[in-house]
Amino acid sequence: MSDQRIETSRIVDASPAEIFAVLRDPRGHVAIDSSGMLMSAEGEPVSAAGDTFVVHMDRESLGDRPMGRYDVTVHIASYVPDREISWTIVGVMRPPVGHVYGYRLEPVGEADGGGTRVVSWCDWSDIHPQYRDSDLFPVISAASLRATLGILARTVQTFPAPVVAVPPS
Repeated sequence: MSDQRIETSRIVDASPAEIFAVLRDPRGHVAIDSSGMLMSAEGEPVSAAGDTFVVHMDRESLGDRPMGRYDVTVHIASYVPDREISWTIVGVMRPPVGHVYGYRLEPVGEADGGGTRVVSWCDWSDIHPQYRDSDLFPVISAASLRATLGILARTVQTFPAPVVAVPPS
């Protein structure tokens, strides 16, 4: 971690594919959010960098800024199936802030208990210069990222299973 990035991890008892199915789905983002800001989402599960979806937010849950309800567009920045996903957010602030959230998935060998190490992070090292001296970051704490990983561990057990293409026989 640095003064412009927070990162935390947890081993989740699920495969990378099962976890990635939650992370690529807009509904999954809402389901695992520990901040209480994400109220609902619109859009299809993403499948590539450049894809987008909309999240309906309510900043009142944080009680830090009088922003109320608003929408953000999530722009997928990196997308490596079952390994990595990251995104930026375009919301009400102009110019867009430029902070990035993401997850890395690292399979854990059976000798180490199996499952997947999920690394959750937020990086604001490349934000727009207009926001450099503000007190915006971090929006959520490392503890909130850890709590989201706990909710992910619970959610992945009941979230719809990923669709696996079966070749014709």
